Amino acid sequence: MAVNNDWKSKLGIVYSTNPDFEFAKEDICEEETLPVSRQKLRVHFERAGRGGKTATVITGFKGSKDDLSALAKQLKTRLGIGGTAKDGDIVLQGNVCQNAVTLLKSLGYSDTK
Repeated sequence: MAVNNDWKSKLGIVYSTNPDFEFAKEDICEEETLPVSRQKLRVHFERAGRGGKTATVITGFKGSKDDLSALAKQLKTRLGIGGTAKDGDIVLQGNVCQNAVTLLKSLGYSDTK
């Protein structure tokens, strides 16, 4: 019987006295990406909590992290700015709300405000 010594996957387990105990990892399945026309994206401007820097935040994306990253990359490339995709949001550097909304609508995200 092979012993799994992958301690990172067992961080939530402290100790078990059961000699037959087998740790079972939860299978986290990613959310299926909605079609472009059914996405409800919201674009807003933020400055709070960013050290005085301005940022445009796009929220409401429903789908996988890969699809979110691909959309973020496409926006950053087309707008010529920096940014990131994290925690289900796309954060773009600067105040580019109007340009982002226009670009998203041209990409087919019709329910964008």
